[in-house]
Amino acid sequence: MPTRSHYPEGVPCWVDLAASDPAVAEDYYARLLGWEFEAMPDPDGGVYSMAHLRGHAVAAVGGQPPGTPPGTPSHWNTYLAADDVTATTTKVAGAGGLVLMDPADVADAGRMAFVADPTGAVVGLWEAGRHIGAGVRGEAGTLVWSELITTEPAVALPFYEKVLGVTSTATPMPDGTYTVLHAGGEDVGGCATPRITGVPSHWQAYFAVDDPDGTAERSRAAGGSTLVAPFDVPGAGRIAVLSDPTGGVFSVILPTPPHSEG
Repeated sequence: MPTRSHYPEGVPCWVDLAASDPAVAEDYYARLLGWEFEAMPDPDGGVYSMAHLRGHAVAAVGGQPPGTPPGTPSHWNTYLAADDVTATTTKVAGAGGLVLMDPADVADAGRMAFVADPTGAVVGLWEAGRHIGAGVRGEAGTLVWSELITTEPAVALPFYEKVLGVTSTATPMPDGTYTVLHAGGEDVGGCATPRITGVPSHWQAYFAVDDPDGTAERSRAAGGSTLVAPFDVPGAGRIAVLSDPTGGVFSVILPTPPHSEG
C-alpha cells in the first residue's frame, strides 16, 4: 500500500487512543503491532506519543482529558479529514449533530474539532497542517478500515453526507447487507448496527495484521483480551475484536486480497 501525502475530505485519516494509563497502552501496542513511540510536547502538560512503524506515523497514544472520572476505560478516537474545519463545523447543527469541541489549532500540526452525529457517535475532524494524518495505511500494523457502529444508520448516514460528503452503498453479504462508506473516490469504511445490545454508537478502528489468530494470542500474552474470537467474513477477511489492558477496544483484520477468487 503506498504512503499517503494527502487525505480527501471525509476520509478517516488518523486515530489516537485516549488512554487511562498511556505507559501500559504503549507497551501493549509496541508488543502487539510493532509500534515505536515518540513523546511529543503537549502544551497542556499531558502525554501524547506518536506511534511510528517503518518510519511512518500511524497512530498516537495520549492521556484522557482533565476531569475524566477515575476508572474510565480508554477509547480510540477516529478523525475524518476536513478541508476547512471551521466551515465544516458550521454544518453540524443543521445536519442534526452537535459540536463538542470548537475548532482549535494544534500548533503547526493542523486544526481540529470534535463533533457528535445525531445518534451520538463522536468523531474528530482534522484539517491538515504539517501533520496530514497516518503516513501509511493498509499495511500490517496500520489503520485499514473504519466502521461507524450506530443504532440508527438511517439517521447517522445523512449527517456524514451533508457535513463531509461521505456517501454510502448497501452491499449484499451472506448474512444480509453491509453499508460501505465512500469518500474521495475510495471505499473508506463501513456502517453497521451494534452486534451487542447496549453498545453505544461509536467509530471502530480496524488495524491490518498478517495473522488475526496469532495477534489475538499475543494480545492475551500482553495483558489484553479477546472480545470476539477470530472469524471469517466472506469477501472482507478474517477479523477479531480485541481490548488492550486499559480497556481500549479495536478490531484487527487480515483483509481478503482484492479480486481474489475462491
